[in-house]
Amino acid sequence: MADLKSQTPAETLDVLGRVCPYPLVLTKKALEKLPSGSLLKIICDAPASAEDSIPRYAEKQGYEFESVKLEDKGYWELYIKKS
Repeated sequence: MADLKSQTPAETLDVLGRVCPYPLVLTKKALEKLPSGSLLKIICDAPASAEDSIPRYAEKQGYEFESVKLEDKGYWELYIKKS
């Protein structure tokens, strides 16, 4: 399995400052628009979304998922590859 963060995302979704459930809702909407095999990058600073709801959603859908926590910047970069 390739490193998702090293691939070029088809779209970048910025949900900084948004709280649950908006990051997940916006993630689902963005993924619906993307064709299969596309990579979505999400920039998120809500711990509940970054560590729980979005990864759980990706897993349930069978999508590849990768999370990178940028401690110095105070947010996560989440990568979801739509299958």
